[in-house]
Amino acid sequence: MMHYIKVFLGVLLGVAVFMFLDYALPSKNTVRVTNTYNRLTEIGSNRMFYAAEDTGTVQNAQGQRDIRFIETVRPNGKVHVYRNEDTGWIWPPYFKYDSSNLQAEATDFRSDANNPQWVSVTSYGWRIPMFSIYPNAISMHRVDGPTVAPLNWPAMLILGVMGVLLALLWRMWNQFRERTIDPAAKRVSEAVESVDSTADAAIDRVSQEFSEAREGFTGWLDTWKGKPRDPK
Repeated sequence: MMHYIKVFLGVLLGVAVFMFLDYALPSKNTVRVTNTYNRLTEIGSNRMFYAAEDTGTVQNAQGQRDIRFIETVRPNGKVHVYRNEDTGWIWPPYFKYDSSNLQAEATDFRSDANNPQWVSVTSYGWRIPMFSIYPNAISMHRVDGPTVAPLNWPAMLILGVMGVLLALLWRMWNQFRERTIDPAAKRVSEAVESVDSTADAAIDRVSQEFSEAREGFTGWLDTWKGKPRDPK
């Protein structure tokens, strides 16, 4: 049973880490910008998927926030909408403070299907229409065509650094376990075995003494018994 619990917890942890990285790491998409605008957006239970209130975004007393949006179309014809918010210094650590400039760039990149202008947009986050969740655009630059897919080197660099740190932590943990935990566990095991041996010896000694006492008491009782008389 414990084995299955460990497997379940391991799978759950793996899924959680994958979803965290999938949301937080930067992604790149080649798109065509069709429109840019500002809109008062209701911020409610989906608040965790938007920027913090202290990043410069105006929010009124009704919980509505003035957010910049960028509407785009992918090469396959599917639309994709980005929000454009500053991230600040806390989370996620993109240190973005140029949402106004990015909105101006996106407006300049607008084009139609007859004369398309393709750009590569770097963003993070998910697009979930049911909950009004949008990925946050970080930067964009012009590309030569819809088939151009720039290398996502920021995500690769972050994953590489995380891999190195994880390997170092794993090595440190193994050394700590070999030098500290394993010897301590061995000493505890030896102490338990010693206690068990002592307890077994004590039990055997008590059992033997009890048997000897019982035999002595039985012999003492036999001395009070009279010998059978010989019939005349």
